[in-house]
Amino acid sequence: MSVSIKSPLTEIKAAWQTFIVDGKPGDCSVTPEIVESWQRCYEAGVDPYDGTCYHFLNQTKLADLLAKRQDFIDIARPFMLKLFEFVKDSGFIVILTDERGYIMEIFGDEDTLDQAQGIHFIKGADWTEESVGTNAIGTAVVLKRPIQTSGAEHYCQKHHAWTCSASPIFNMNGQMIGILDMSGPSNKTHLHTLGMVVAAVEAIKDQIRIQKKNRELTIANDRLTDIFQTMSDGVMIIDKQGVVIQINPVAEQIIGRPSEELMGKAIKEIVGREVHGVEKVLKRQESFSDSELMVDTIDGRIHCLSSGMPLFDDEGVVSGAVILVRPMEKVQKLVNRFSGAQAIFHFNDVIGDSREMTEVVRVASLAASGSSNILLEGESGTGKEVLAQAIHNRSVRRKGPFVAVNCGAIPRELIGSELFGYSEGAFTGAKRGGRPGKFELAAGGTLFLDEIGEMPLEQQVALLRVLQDKKITRIGDDKIIPVDFRVICATNKNILEEINKGNFRQDLYYRINVVAITLPPLRNHPEDIPTLVDHFMELIGRESGRKVMKVDQEVMEYLKEYDWPGNVRELQNVVERIISMSENGLIHLEHLPPSILRLHRDFFHKEPSAITRAVRVYSEREKRKQLLAENECQEMLKLLTKHGGNISEVAKEMEVSRNTIYRKMRQYAIDY
Repeated sequence: MSVSIKSPLTEIKAAWQTFIVDGKPGDCSVTPEIVESWQRCYEAGVDPYDGTCYHFLNQTKLADLLAKRQDFIDIARPFMLKLFEFVKDSGFIVILTDERGYIMEIFGDEDTLDQAQGIHFIKGADWTEESVGTNAIGTAVVLKRPIQTSGAEHYCQKHHAWTCSASPIFNMNGQMIGILDMSGPSNKTHLHTLGMVVAAVEAIKDQIRIQKKNRELTIANDRLTDIFQTMSDGVMIIDKQGVVIQINPVAEQIIGRPSEELMGKAIKEIVGREVHGVEKVLKRQESFSDSELMVDTIDGRIHCLSSGMPLFDDEGVVSGAVILVRPMEKVQKLVNRFSGAQAIFHFNDVIGDSREMTEVVRVASLAASGSSNILLEGESGTGKEVLAQAIHNRSVRRKGPFVAVNCGAIPRELIGSELFGYSEGAFTGAKRGGRPGKFELAAGGTLFLDEIGEMPLEQQVALLRVLQDKKITRIGDDKIIPVDFRVICATNKNILEEINKGNFRQDLYYRINVVAITLPPLRNHPEDIPTLVDHFMELIGRESGRKVMKVDQEVMEYLKEYDWPGNVRELQNVVERIISMSENGLIHLEHLPPSILRLHRDFFHKEPSAITRAVRVYSEREKRKQLLAENECQEMLKLLTKHGGNISEVAKEMEVSRNTIYRKMRQYAIDY
């Protein structure tokens, strides 16, 4: 930074007198910066014989300015006071302005401050060139660099007794945020005065930089603290001796003890045993992840996964480690969520208004609210898994997983590892790290064992033990893992017959058969077939993009007379076939499978006595159906009147879907 050497005061005085007369300084040694400033003042019409400030911020605007720039003023004030200490009792004052030239802070001797008052050199005053002529503050605002003005270099005569040294202050982004000035008697002019101001400005800039870094560090620290406190995993920070020095709320919750009891204790004391991987982290400086850990808590042992990584000081030496602990139950819920181990069916998806199906839904609904084991019996295709999912979704475990296992589809030699899991190296081909079984994956939810009658006898013993103790041991391991699940079993076999044959354990049967529900075959409730057909047509039509407009009544009669050995599953397949075979959304007899048509051709070629018996049976069945329909119609009319036509309320009270109510209203020609 270069500063111009000033001309003798007499020459500058003569140049100033010449300039205020004709606007030209004449032939003199006045610096170009000062001449240019004089010209700006001359063009702005500044009174050269005055110099008193007449432009002020009112009290409200001044207070607002000081409030907004309080942090900046607080940073600059100590350096202003230190600068003032150097010139105390010498007639100098120290001033801080904003980037526009409005005075925000001022320090000085009382005599000098009184003298400054005479020209309104006070807080809130506008000290720009346009307001008070050439001066160090106003000219620095324009030039944006340090400058010193002395004596007659000031444009206004009242300032000729002053010398002013000013330097702009810039923030980290290079933006000018203020001016620091030191003013005093003109006869004490010295180049070192400007140097002192510039040095003070550099110190202010350094402090601004430090304050900014401190704020950034504070924000970063607050964010890290927030992350630490709100992480879904338990986190413990240990020192290089393995002593816990920090712990988050989730870890407190997992262990079941407050941080006050855990801080300062060795981590192996807290979890009840040596934490696998801690020595690896602290001594070998290696991270570890997803290591299984049994944590001793006030509520018993909890199966967890743990991970860890070393922490280093500024010299690269290990100073401790971060240990993460996650309950296995959370991991399993996450796995189940993305692996499809969720129940999607509810009781509204159990289609059927017959007495048989109504009773099934009633018993299942009552059983859902409890925790007892349930056995679902029925032929293949009757909807046992749909009912199992509906029970799960109405139980207190509905937020947990629904894990389904088909015991008849797993090879005999693999069913043990599938149910109980295995540890690493348990057998040839075992996955690295081992694998949890279905019992673990169902923790907190429901385990659905389909085709339970197909389970091998040797595994029935292990299943009975798990149902009794709610604990499992993986194959090839000795760790006991507590599990919490509800079991729903299903079978299409007669389990009592299997017991007599020696294929099923009697004690296991009584363990799983706390609540038994038998799903009737479709041939026992043919009155539900129209409802089921409507449901499947809507479902399959929506998925395939094909809409059915009309179904011949004769088609429906054929469907109701068929025996349906495959039950509801077979009916769904038939509906899918006739939809794919239909044209223009119309369903006729020719769209039915040959097996159903053949049955009816055989029926009408039987001997007269057989036909007579069949007609009699059919007639009696129709009478019963008509009576049931009349009763149902009356009940619907009664409920519609009771609920003022609210279909949702009627459906809720009759425990059927809204679509069923609408269909029944069309069937009975009810126009409410």
